[in-house]
Amino acid sequence: MNETLNIVVALVTGVLLGVIFFGGLWWTVQKLVSSKRTAFWLFGSLLLRTGITLIGFYFIAHGHFDRLLVCLLGFIIARYVVIQLTKSAEKSTHLGPEAGHAP
Repeated sequence: MNETLNIVVALVTGVLLGVIFFGGLWWTVQKLVSSKRTAFWLFGSLLLRTGITLIGFYFIAHGHFDRLLVCLLGFIIARYVVIQLTKSAEKSTHLGPEAGHAP
């Protein structure tokens, strides 16, 4: 029972880490459009997202390879979830094909 709980916690944590990583990436790209300090935002976001993810993987794995793999599976699942959520957000704010062309 305890090992099953550890696996479930690893999966949920992997999903959360993935949402933080890929959601943060999406937010950073949105921020870059209007920012004058693009390199600062891009590099700072990369360091913060990668640091949080690696620390999370380290603490969840705690020397167990199976927990690390399950956490990674949750991370990959979160990638697909964030892609689907951001696609639907882009569709609702899309202005149409004529908005991207200059007169």
